[in-house]
Amino acid sequence: MAERSRIFDDFAGVAGGAFSAIAGIGEELGALVRSRVDEALSALQLVRREEFEAVSELAAAARDGQEAATARLATLEARLAVLEGHAGLATGTPGGSGEHDPHAAQGAPGGPPPRSGIDDGSSDVPSAGF
Repeated sequence: MAERSRIFDDFAGVAGGAFSAIAGIGEELGALVRSRVDEALSALQLVRREEFEAVSELAAAARDGQEAATARLATLEARLAVLEGHAGLATGTPGGSGEHDPHAAQGAPGGPPPRSGIDDGSSDVPSAGF
């Protein structure tokens, strides 16, 4: 009976070792497959899901920022139109429309003085203060 118990113990040890070896082979095979898939993806110039999701998040953030900037620009343009309308009423331009008369000489005798900080006629692009 002791002989039989020893045979079962030996068999259990061999089986355990075999399962360990199979598990190790499985892990090694999995690593090899992952390596080959990475090489194939690299050769095809494909990206991993993590990289794609990261770039998608960056694009969404940029899109949100662009939409916010567009909304802010629209608000500023509306405020500018209101200010230009009020400036036209204050200077007494014909019709009170606030439109700029291109034929009027800025700062000429008898003409209105240039409006400092609003429109001196020098440029349509705001300066950076340099």
